[in-house]
Amino acid sequence: MPVIEHSSAILMVWAIIGYLLGSVPFGMVITRAMNLGNLREIGSGNIGATNVLRTGNKGAALATLLLDGAKGAVAVLIARLLAGDDAAQIAGLAAFVGHCWPVWLGFRGGKGVATFLGLMLALAWPVGLACCATWAAAFAATRISSAGALTAAASTALWVLILGPFRIFVLALILTGLVFLRHSANIVRLRAGTEPKVGQKKTPES
Repeated sequence: MPVIEHSSAILMVWAIIGYLLGSVPFGMVITRAMNLGNLREIGSGNIGATNVLRTGNKGAALATLLLDGAKGAVAVLIARLLAGDDAAQIAGLAAFVGHCWPVWLGFRGGKGVATFLGLMLALAWPVGLACCATWAAAFAATRISSAGALTAAASTALWVLILGPFRIFVLALILTGLVFLRHSANIVRLRAGTEPKVGQKKTPES
């Protein structure tokens, strides 16, 4: 991360703003608005786009994906515009945390992949695009959503080193660690060869 340019109090304000933006559970809002049922009782119970897809409504899943990505990007862009790069990084990280652990849902949120990609696109679009391409390639090869997410996250620090800017390297490492943390159960199933592919029946927490 860059040298801190603002006081801790100002950065805390941007952390709160980022968290609140990230904590909006668009998956639940969209499924309820479209009468697709209670997302907590569908598939894994997760609030992200992959679980929304299990409702059978691709449009709802796409809308969730875009909005979950947008809230990470918006947090970064607003903070950067009004307060600079250090605040943008804090707001982006907080938006990711808000999605994964939203106060409105008892801190039981999603796995943060779309929000992660959205904030990376806003922080450094070449890195963000490279991460998206990595996700797409891994998913195309495996047809497993978590494999794409983990591969994209694992590649982030490398893409930062190749494409820059280096000032977001530490943030990239933190986000990668959090993505892996949120996918800990998926990693166990991937190692066991039991992680389902998209389109197969899903087990709880998948």
